[in-house]
Amino acid sequence: MALRTQNLCAKHNDLIVLRALYSGVSRGTERLVLNGAVPESEYDRMRAPFQEGDFPFPVKYGYCFVGVVEEGPANRLGETCFALHPHQDRAALPPDAAVPLPQGLPARRAVLAANMETALNVAWDSTCGPGDKVLVVGGGVLGLLIAALLDRIPGTEVTLTDVNPNRRDAASALGLRFAAPEDAPGGMDIAVNASASGEGLRLALARAGLESRVVEASWHGRVSVDLPLGGAFHSQRLTLVSSQVGRIPSARAARWTHRRRMETALRLLAQMPALDALITHELAFEQAPAKLPALIETADDALCIVLHYGEERN
Repeated sequence: MALRTQNLCAKHNDLIVLRALYSGVSRGTERLVLNGAVPESEYDRMRAPFQEGDFPFPVKYGYCFVGVVEEGPANRLGETCFALHPHQDRAALPPDAAVPLPQGLPARRAVLAANMETALNVAWDSTCGPGDKVLVVGGGVLGLLIAALLDRIPGTEVTLTDVNPNRRDAASALGLRFAAPEDAPGGMDIAVNASASGEGLRLALARAGLESRVVEASWHGRVSVDLPLGGAFHSQRLTLVSSQVGRIPSARAARWTHRRRMETALRLLAQMPALDALITHELAFEQAPAKLPALIETADDALCIVLHYGEERN
């Protein structure tokens, strides 16, 4: 991991320039990228918007950028925006790629927008409705956001489980039930795996109720996952579905665009100040090469890691 310098060429390309305030590290995906673990079959599909370089590594990667428009149309100067852009102190990009933050959303919390967009897609794919009993396996940023969204549906009973007991505090900060894996309830209407592990997916299948829905929200990279499909999977008539943010679910695709989904994710973040608890570590951008790899790889207490770019932090 290293910092590189490049020239921005905004004026003659009808681009706008954002001066970075914060960028967030999507820890699970960026760990796979850092380790060169993106499968060759997924090189094209896993390219981030505005990525430079090619997999396996090194590449300029990332998609949780928040900055202020400092060059561009007069009516946009000074806007604070979110963009699916890699980590850098300034970014030149098409105006439509910079989505203004809604009123009341702090710039620092807005780094969660890409993860919230994914969580929203998972919520749609889960088909969760009022009163459903839901188990979310995996208490990383994505799992916590999924659980927080589903918990807002009237009458739902949402339980978060994780092998890391430190996740209990994060769940409590969001008002969520927490259970150790061995104590996770069964007979669920919906089970979601966001643990990025085979063990988590097997637990989700084991706790799913008769004819219920299991949503795989993790991306495992090159890792092959063994599943007990010879056990109760068939007799329980379970439905196992994948959820991936690259596409709008078919039930909404006729009406929803990626822009509408992102704007919705930003509004949800503005309505949920408790989500500030998911930001556990903050580094100056210049510190990233020295300190970020260890936080990505081994920090059990890390959830969202934020890079800041020298501005006053809110």
